[in-house]
Amino acid sequence: MDFERDIAKISGIAAVSTILDVVSRTTGMGFTAVARVTEDRWITCASRDELAFGLKPGDELKVETTICHEIRQSREAVVIENVSKDAGYCKHHTPAQYGFQSYISVPIILPDGSFFGTLCAIDPKPRKLRTPEVIGMFKLFAELIASHLDAAERVELIENRLALEQRNAELREQFIAVLGHDLRNPLASIQGGLRLLNKKVDDEGKNWINLLQGSVGRMAGLIDNVMDFARARLGAGMQLKLKEQPLEPVIRQIVAEFENVHPDRVIETVVNVPGPVRIDADRIGQMLSNLLGNAISYGAADKPIRVLAQTTGAGFDLSVANKGAPIPADAIPRLFTAFDRGDVLPNQKGLGLGLYIAQEIARAHGGLIVASSMRDETVFTATFPASPARG
Repeated sequence: MDFERDIAKISGIAAVSTILDVVSRTTGMGFTAVARVTEDRWITCASRDELAFGLKPGDELKVETTICHEIRQSREAVVIENVSKDAGYCKHHTPAQYGFQSYISVPIILPDGSFFGTLCAIDPKPRKLRTPEVIGMFKLFAELIASHLDAAERVELIENRLALEQRNAELREQFIAVLGHDLRNPLASIQGGLRLLNKKVDDEGKNWINLLQGSVGRMAGLIDNVMDFARARLGAGMQLKLKEQPLEPVIRQIVAEFENVHPDRVIETVVNVPGPVRIDADRIGQMLSNLLGNAISYGAADKPIRVLAQTTGAGFDLSVANKGAPIPADAIPRLFTAFDRGDVLPNQKGLGLGLYIAQEIARAHGGLIVASSMRDETVFTATFPASPARG
């Protein structure tokens, strides 16, 4: 057992010194103490000594020489007003050894039922102790000390857990960094190789390269989503690098990338957001990419996808609409929940992170995304304020 830790816990309870003072003044007892008592140890944790009894925090008595040893076994208080007139203790070895006539000791039982020690007091003179007021006071103070000890234990446990979580968070961040480096670099090499090959092959070869580029793009997007999920849920959250810049080039670039990878799909784009807006362009591009990927995957292949950006009184909206079968009404509330895709849209592929990350990006900008799905069209609309709350 860590007795130094127990002593430190008692010394950390500011009320203990007041308790010992009140006990001494109320009863007239010259020595009062809180003792840690185990099967083989009796150790002073705190004391108030007007008798020169000589025990201070950390000092020890042989446990078998104390009445507290018996209290630990019975878990019952012992009250002696006058040893010489007490039939049960007049011949007891402890009063004779330590020279006291009056004695009171109450067990300190922790909330989990374990025995910590005692709140005790002795004096060489007889004292009036066997009253409801004195015994009630001792029991109340013992319960108070037990409550403080339990609270201190809980605080220490929470602090240890927080320290562990901080260490785990650091390890997670390191893992995320390594994951990004080890997975993105090979993809970048593949993308570079495909660009070189694209200059040296015939039309049929270009078609195959376009398919491969699409696969690489989806892999890169999946890596981005997984890493952002890890940061948002386990690490530092969604981080933004806000800058005043025009929105249209950001949208046009993402749309062009999708048109290049999916030449058989039609994407109609209208941007009516004049002037610069305060955004993280990379994150907005990632969000639009996720929404377009969703439209490509679940929209009707023979119908156009519509991308619309327009100013509003409060900021601007960015929406992606696709034709096709509607999303079930009961699935709409869970569309933006991570890893819920299989339950929301059965038989659909993917981790279900794309819409979750898109929503987190919108929230990080101070906005939100809503989905509506009618008989033949589904629309995801992201609404952004003019000035994002944070960055």
